[in-house]
Amino acid sequence: MNDMLFGLILAGFFAGLMDAAVGGGGLLQIPALFGLLPNSTPIASVLGVNKFASFSGTAMAATQFARKVSLPWKMLLPAAVVAFAASYIGAKLAASVPVQYMKPAMLVIMLLMFVYTFVKKDLGQAVRDTALTQREYYLGIACGAAIGLYDGILGPGTGSLLAFIFVRFFAYDFLTATASAKIINLTTNLAALSFFIPNGHIVWVWAIPLAVANFSGGFVGSWLAVRGGTKFLRVGFMCLLAVLIGKFGWDTYS
Repeated sequence: MNDMLFGLILAGFFAGLMDAAVGGGGLLQIPALFGLLPNSTPIASVLGVNKFASFSGTAMAATQFARKVSLPWKMLLPAAVVAFAASYIGAKLAASVPVQYMKPAMLVIMLLMFVYTFVKKDLGQAVRDTALTQREYYLGIACGAAIGLYDGILGPGTGSLLAFIFVRFFAYDFLTATASAKIINLTTNLAALSFFIPNGHIVWVWAIPLAVANFSGGFVGSWLAVRGGTKFLRVGFMCLLAVLIGKFGWDTYS
């Protein structure tokens, strides 16, 4: 039991750090949970514990970013509300959506994102100092709905997709894009918890220490992101995309 708890805390800390700095913490935390928790643990409980911890780490990262980075709140807040509703709907639809077709599509999208980011050396390096247009405002809300729905149905790569959208279509630097993505992620995690908690899918004796570790990792990760700046985040973003491409490729072809 002590070894399992130590493993959970270690995995939670590094997942929170990774997620706050560049995203993709679930790629580390979910496999760790399946490996550390008893084999008899229902899948819904594993996912519930993961979401509770992820929410804690994302909340810490979002708070730190909001204090240190100027965010487009006028667009982010309605987009977050729409993402919350879409994520909840996605969770309800998850059982009836053919996920086997989504993963190959996501693999292609990730490959295109990687190539585009690699070719465009200056992508996400300049700080935007102009206000959003009306068209961008509505585009942000539409993206919140689409990403929220995807997060509810499947999940992996949500933060990366959001960050890329904010960089490519809104001309934000990677720091602002990463910070903005955390606000949307926070609401999609909350939407999942609004399903997992009432249905008793969270084992609190595991979820609370994992959440504390994820919270601590989120603090360190957001500090690294702000200190490292846009160049650090661009490299981290591309490394994360490479990992996601490998995962989706393995899931698709194995």
